[in-house]
Amino acid sequence: MKVTHYEQVEAQPVSMEGSAGCTVRWLVGERDGAPNFAMRQFEVAVGGHTPRHFHDYEHEVFVLEGAGEVTEGDRRHPLKAGDVVLVKPNEVHQFLNTGSAPLKFLCLIPNSATGKNVTVAPECGIE
Repeated sequence: MKVTHYEQVEAQPVSMEGSAGCTVRWLVGERDGAPNFAMRQFEVAVGGHTPRHFHDYEHEVFVLEGAGEVTEGDRRHPLKAGDVVLVKPNEVHQFLNTGSAPLKFLCLIPNSATGKNVTVAPECGIE
């Protein structure tokens, strides 16, 4: 069993091209003995965003704090604390902070996704 406060896990910058003002904390994963899923906590600064991208695995998101939007292709959905998002495999998506405080959310992915290719959407001008 692992019990820890999320702030004891180092926040690392999201280094993927197309991101701005994002950090991630790998809260639980294979290295902790989790056989199936990894839990990550993202923080997106005011005006920041994740890359506009897609990948061949699903992920589930729970918004903890802040306000923002998630894109689904060209469609934008507003986000606030308590909202839940399912991103299906190969859906182009991006999380943006549109609020006045950090946007924080949990993101769960299958362990099999760790190290897999993520494709930045071509409309971002990055390939």
